[in-house]
Amino acid sequence: MQADRRASDFAPKTDPEFYRQLLDHIADGIYFVDRERRIHYWNKGAEQITGFSAAEILGRQCHDAVLNHVDAAGRSLCRGDGCPLILCMFDCREHQDHIFLHNKDGRRVPVKVRSQPMYNDLGQMVGAVEIFSDATAEFEMRRRTEAMQRMAFIDHLTELPNRRYLEMTLRSLLTEARPPQENFGILLFDLDRLKFLNDTCGHSAGDEALRQAGHAVASALRPTDIAGRWGGDEFLAIVHNVDAEILSELARRAVTMTGRKQVTAQAQQIQLSISAGATLVRPGETLEQLVVRADALLYRSKSGGGGRATMD
Repeated sequence: MQADRRASDFAPKTDPEFYRQLLDHIADGIYFVDRERRIHYWNKGAEQITGFSAAEILGRQCHDAVLNHVDAAGRSLCRGDGCPLILCMFDCREHQDHIFLHNKDGRRVPVKVRSQPMYNDLGQMVGAVEIFSDATAEFEMRRRTEAMQRMAFIDHLTELPNRRYLEMTLRSLLTEARPPQENFGILLFDLDRLKFLNDTCGHSAGDEALRQAGHAVASALRPTDIAGRWGGDEFLAIVHNVDAEILSELARRAVTMTGRKQVTAQAQQIQLSISAGATLVRPGETLEQLVVRADALLYRSKSGGGGRATMD
């Protein structure tokens, strides 16, 4: 008999207060809005995530600039068609998304939301419920993953694309089919006298010289071109849709702009210079053949005293 009484304590309840307390024990935020998006229920989870108490929220419309839902680009969702509650009541379907809300302190909080329409006993839509959870940990993990992926293709000293990225891009360009007029070429650069600068002024001066030279090369090119650090004192640029004349002009411009840069070391101004080899890709050429030819042209520039560009 006693066991039966204990079991009956956990029998399904019909008292609405029981279900209200049940929802208040859920960590996710839950709230209900009517067809005009006026908020009629706000659970403890919603209070915990947002910092807004039920007393501050109930009776207000969800677009009253309370939570200020925005997407990843910062666009407001509350007054437009992007509101998950509007969408689910419009097409009578559940919607899930990752968005941001602003808590009571004004801090933007990433949340995962699930919205679905609600119906009465007659099958009439009476509003919608939204369940949301704090996605800060998931968001931070995704952000770190994306940062690590970017770092895998970035040279940390110059903050330009690294050799891995340049090789990947070149191999893709060499294997894809292109119209004959869409030719491309490469520019291979070498910072002149870097070893001398490192030996006489220290590696910090050499590092600064590499940064200055890399930025000069990148700024000399067009927005569609890609310049990165090839390794050591070398930079490589991938130049799209060019002929020999344009490629040669870009090489000379990069040499000239680098020559205007100076590095201060041991109370002296040291002018930089860079040498270049420029070549257009040839049909059926491999990456290795292309780079070897550019390197030979670069060597001719270095042998001629540096601070110049050579093209085949």
